[in-house]
Amino acid sequence: MDYDLIVVGGGIGGSALSAVMAQAGAKVLLLEASEVYEDKVRGEWIAPWGVAEVKRLGLYDLLVSAGGHHIETHISYDENRTPEAARATPAPLGIFAPGVPGPLCIGHPHHCQTLFDEAVRRGVDARRGVQVMSVAGGAGPTVTFRQDGQENTVTARLLAGADGRASLVRETLGIPLHQDSPHHMFAGLLVEGAPDWDEKVQAIGVEGDFSFLAFPQGSGRVRLYGSYALDQRRRFAGPEGAKAFLEAFRMECSPDNIHLADATPIGPLLSYFNNDAWTDAPFAPGAVLVGDAGGWNDPIIGLGLSITYRDVRIVTDILKGEADWAKADFTPYAQERAERLRRLRFTASIVSTLEAEFGEAARARRDSLHERASQDASLRAHTFAVMAGPEVLPPEIFTPEHRARVLGEA
Repeated sequence: MDYDLIVVGGGIGGSALSAVMAQAGAKVLLLEASEVYEDKVRGEWIAPWGVAEVKRLGLYDLLVSAGGHHIETHISYDENRTPEAARATPAPLGIFAPGVPGPLCIGHPHHCQTLFDEAVRRGVDARRGVQVMSVAGGAGPTVTFRQDGQENTVTARLLAGADGRASLVRETLGIPLHQDSPHHMFAGLLVEGAPDWDEKVQAIGVEGDFSFLAFPQGSGRVRLYGSYALDQRRRFAGPEGAKAFLEAFRMECSPDNIHLADATPIGPLLSYFNNDAWTDAPFAPGAVLVGDAGGWNDPIIGLGLSITYRDVRIVTDILKGEADWAKADFTPYAQERAERLRRLRFTASIVSTLEAEFGEAARARRDSLHERASQDASLRAHTFAVMAGPEVLPPEIFTPEHRARVLGEA
């Protein structure tokens, strides 16, 4: 074989996988299509349970030294509550994973480049500007790619697909992808010039027909997201889209949002449908999938990076524990991942119903939950699935009966 491992896709999952396996002594080829990583308005917030996975992979110090920024407090704003009431009940974010002070934020392009450079430093044959022409699994996986006008075919002991939502590896291997219908619209924008927004505080809030999320990146930068109805898909389109998006952040329920609305955009404003997708078995003979290639969770709960880092940790543990990769069994990975995404899919469906539906009925639903949860904390259990990981909660939390209780339908 030319390599032990060929990784298609040099984003966060592919570069992390390559770096970890090279450190373990594997000969790795990493193929990335882009010449420069671009802001895709995703992948900048790692939940505490995801940070724990980063630590287990030995990559935490790398990300912190590259500017990784911890958030320590969460505030939820709502048109049903005064700003003073919301600020009076902040949620500490250092309670969900031992030794983790809270979620970790780092800009996506810089995050990707940091991991790619680390893979190179550890001896990975990492290539940019590559067009993958074809892949094949089986006993001797092969990849044919074009670089600098030259076509190459290489072989390996194992092929890893980390090539995102439109994965060529997944499609070629015939691994079915299941998707549900879009739930709502989601838009994101990076801004700077918001030094008066507390860089240790993240916030969400709902008012009128818009729901916001704000995740500070440090140094006056904040990543902003907004949820809105599917029938408003072009609400922030056109040359004035970024201005309109920031104006939507001016909310009576969250007066501090003025610092966000008055900030300066420094990246693209992208809008997209939010939904979930999953695979039953993210592997095939001679190949395995990680990250979005194996399916993704609705970004409204922000767990794409945490999912990816756990994928990488489990797959690398399997490979490091079996010298003969032809005998490597990815069934436990598939089983754990299927249940993990099922639980997160359930969690996201509750969150999207509460925070991405608007009007009087939706407002009454949120108000009812706030009152009932003050007497029954289990109605907020889904927040622990987001922050501490879906496995920490009992199975009965992820049932139609519990959903009905949370939404006041029981």
